[in-house]
Amino acid sequence: MQEERIKDWIHEMPKVDLHLHLDGSLKPETVLELAGEQGLALPARDVEGLIPYMRVTDACSSLREYLLKFEFTTRFMQTGKALERLAYEAVEEAAGHKCVYVEVRFAPQLHRAGGLSAEDAIGHVIAGLRRGERDYGVKARAIAICMRHHTGKMNMEVVEAAAAFIGHGLVAVDLAGDEEAYPASGFRELFAAADKRALPVTIHAGEAAGADNIREAVSNLGATRIGHGVRMNEDPRVLALVAKRGIPLEMCPVSNIQTKAVAGWSAYPIREYMEQGVKVTINTDNPSVSGTNLTREFLMLREKLDFSIREMTALVLNGLDAAYLEDSEKKALKREVRARLSAMGVL
Repeated sequence: MQEERIKDWIHEMPKVDLHLHLDGSLKPETVLELAGEQGLALPARDVEGLIPYMRVTDACSSLREYLLKFEFTTRFMQTGKALERLAYEAVEEAAGHKCVYVEVRFAPQLHRAGGLSAEDAIGHVIAGLRRGERDYGVKARAIAICMRHHTGKMNMEVVEAAAAFIGHGLVAVDLAGDEEAYPASGFRELFAAADKRALPVTIHAGEAAGADNIREAVSNLGATRIGHGVRMNEDPRVLALVAKRGIPLEMCPVSNIQTKAVAGWSAYPIREYMEQGVKVTINTDNPSVSGTNLTREFLMLREKLDFSIREMTALVLNGLDAAYLEDSEKKALKREVRARLSAMGVL
């Protein structure tokens, strides 16, 4: 197949995004409108002028520097109307890249400056996702994030709020933030509470810190998926543990390169993980902050690592297997995706 045809195939391929941050998805055009509606000052008055405040460059030195962009984006996410709009737009964007299922994650406590409760924030995001699902035919679910730098009380509020929405648009809870400064071992009590409430758990681990955080997340925090996991190969025992337990990795290639989780594309361990039986999925992380989308993620795998169509198809099917969906919905979605891939000459 000629390379141009492969690129076209990648664009049309049905996709799944399991690791997508709402506050990393704002479009500069939307920020301009929200700032006007909310009476907030901006450092620039056009799209091009806003981009440096919202997007990292190749000069980004670390995850900590990367995370600074969210201090800007969350300013515009303090009303229910804004949260619903942004959730809707996230589904719209996913639909444009042939995504059939998306899980949008966000930290409710980061959206309370305007008086919203954690429950309010979750409810508005779910409302936006449902509207997007209805208009674009993309299944969309929410994941509530606990932040590493927040107090135990604040994070427990998130767990309790999430429990009220489980099965009603919300599918899991997460732990995110500065992994290096706040090791996973400090959150055992919090995720024991999540377990008591039957909340599925995914944990950011092995991105800015080493494989020990992945072991802790899987063995003691109840993680059934791992966000990123790029540094897992620093400890072969952890890699073997994840493979044996069938714990999927939510890898985000473009952002993983930008945050310097790995030295570069030649060091990116995705194929190593796949060859050792780890269930890898491909995701966007923060489309606006990283200047990416789901199509670009797969194009980069093709360009930088020479991934074949069959390898990319396997990643999509892994995403379906790893989705936090009810079994009946998951089976129906798998049938749909397999039919589409078969029509494209792959299965």
